[in-house]
Amino acid sequence: MNSLFDLSGKTVVAIGGNSVLGSAMVKGMAAHGAQIAVVGRNLEKADQVAQEIVQEGGKAKAFQADVISREALEKAADEIVQWAGGFDVLLNAPGKNSNTPFFELKDEEWDDIMEVNLKGMFVTCQIFAKRLIDQGKKGSIINISSVSSTTPLSKVFTYSVSKAGVNSMTQYLAKELAPHGIRVNAIIPGFFPAEQNRKILNPDRIQSIMNHTPMNRFGEAEELQGAAVFLASEKASSFVTGALLRVDGGFGSQTI
Repeated sequence: MNSLFDLSGKTVVAIGGNSVLGSAMVKGMAAHGAQIAVVGRNLEKADQVAQEIVQEGGKAKAFQADVISREALEKAADEIVQWAGGFDVLLNAPGKNSNTPFFELKDEEWDDIMEVNLKGMFVTCQIFAKRLIDQGKKGSIINISSVSSTTPLSKVFTYSVSKAGVNSMTQYLAKELAPHGIRVNAIIPGFFPAEQNRKILNPDRIQSIMNHTPMNRFGEAEELQGAAVFLASEKASSFVTGALLRVDGGFGSQTI
């Protein structure tokens, strides 16, 4: 194993680690030696991901928490520290989407998506960054954004706005936490057929996406592993913070 990307001895807390993209990223980190705390609202799904990691020779354990509950996140943080003795990396990969047109959007739907995608990430960063500081350890926070955060997509208005907020939060926290040795970066995935975007992928939409994706294909979830391992590794990305790392097949270089 290339020591530059060796995560042996590191513990990764993966919020939303039971999602399609989240699980792919944590499996990549586990393959490079990290032990994984898979945190999900659905404990059964989180445990399934943890067991898959264990079956591949890694170490992982499932924990339950909903990002809209500060109390649940605090409880999960306590349980993770008790299990692992601490942690080194926080992966923020929860997400909620909707394709409701702008003029049909209700306050309740706006609030629901913002609470999960933006407020949930804020609360999670606040809780786990404070614990990293209290541990006196350097660390890495990796937030998952979206191509729609920088290239507005008409079908996902609220989601796009929430992810633009994730970018801003990432860069603010990079500055805020740098004195403590905590790096904060975001991965901007392109179009990966995952749970939250399948419902907008009708044939016309697929063709539109392909027209603006130079690589002319969707991404595979495993193609996010390299970016995640890079940002998790203190050796590989020791001077990288505040970065918005695109993994999008060239989508960000186009206009849609």
